[in-house]
Amino acid sequence: MNTIVPLISSGVAGPLGVLHLPRFWSKVSLECRGKLAAGYPGCGKGYDQMVLDAIGIQKETAVDYIKSSRPTYPQFEAWVKKQPGVKLDKATLDKLNGAIRGYIHDDGTRKSILSANGLTDDSSAFRDAVNLNNLDDWKEFHEAELK
Repeated sequence: MNTIVPLISSGVAGPLGVLHLPRFWSKVSLECRGKLAAGYPGCGKGYDQMVLDAIGIQKETAVDYIKSSRPTYPQFEAWVKKQPGVKLDKATLDKLNGAIRGYIHDDGTRKSILSANGLTDDSSAFRDAVNLNNLDDWKEFHEAELK
């Protein structure tokens, strides 16, 4: 069975306006079907948990729903909106999305990703985790599917 490198960026939001939520849905959906590429957690401790905590969704509840229902992304968002205690107000989303956009990888992670992509760690290099993670995903995708 072929596995898939997730290419939806953490910098992408669906109609609810929650950054990373589409990526979370895609990774969990792939993992539940045994199709997520090695090295990618379906639900990790970084952005995945950050998003779930911020909007008030329990990890197990979300994973179980995706696993059992196999929702489309709009169906998943509709489910999220119906969850008791969910927080989707502007202030919550502004704070969460700002934290995602503003997250900076440590120097070692940044240097490793840039180096693996043949890029120098100079003043023009990405510093933010969203763009560095994109570079990392694109490299992994190239290695797995295009090389």
